[in-house]
Amino acid sequence: MRRTMVTIAAAAASVSLYVTAAEAESPDLEAAQRMFYNGRYADAASVTTDLCTPDVDALAACELRTSALLFQLRRALGDSPDKEETFTRCEPCAELLATFVAETRRGQQIARARLKVHPQDEATLFFLGKLDLNYVWLQLGTLGRKMGWDEYWEARRSLDKVLLQNPHNVRAKVARAWIDYIVDTKMPRGTRWLLGGGNKKRGLRAVREAATADADRFVRAEAGFALWDMQVRERNIAGALATAAKLVEEFPANPELRRFLDAPPVSQ
Repeated sequence: MRRTMVTIAAAAASVSLYVTAAEAESPDLEAAQRMFYNGRYADAASVTTDLCTPDVDALAACELRTSALLFQLRRALGDSPDKEETFTRCEPCAELLATFVAETRRGQQIARARLKVHPQDEATLFFLGKLDLNYVWLQLGTLGRKMGWDEYWEARRSLDKVLLQNPHNVRAKVARAWIDYIVDTKMPRGTRWLLGGGNKKRGLRAVREAATADADRFVRAEAGFALWDMQVRERNIAGALATAAKLVEEFPANPELRRFLDAPPVSQ
């Protein structure tokens, strides 16, 4: 499944090579990542506007930009059960959605063109999968629309290819763990089968391992926020509080973390 002589330490070091190389060339990308994990999604989206260019080396910025736009939309729409009505009433949401879709399509086109020439390129496979998943989570989760099935399957295949080559790719592990978790917990039994199956326990185990991996700070942060989110969904409030307390040390301006720590939900 993987080159047998590569050590775990070397694999962990390789996880963030593509992203950190881009950061070395662009301090603005690192600044945008800090903004994103501090919950400053509009600022992160703004900073990455000029960084997301029609170039394969810009895929890290494009993925971050779509993530920031996705989280802006999530924050604007809140938890209303009537998602379509809330979207209609949301003044900035139509423009945010149009920008999100345009940036996603551009990033997908760049990645797919690269993969036609280099079909096993690990970084490009990951970014294509992540761009696809951002689109899926927006449509199915944030907007409640039954769209994004082609993107779902492309993401699943892309991430599985990454992990076949490199089982220690932390970002791919986290993204793939979300598929396992959401399919198992949110989809009806028959739909789970049609979507290739899910596994909540495997997803939780993967993000726990990822959150303690020896990796770049923003790679660890992505895993840490995934773990926190899953712990909240599982009503593991004690675990979620411990995870949030660690995250807020590094990202003290994040308002969601602050609110959770100040007024955690009651354990059931």
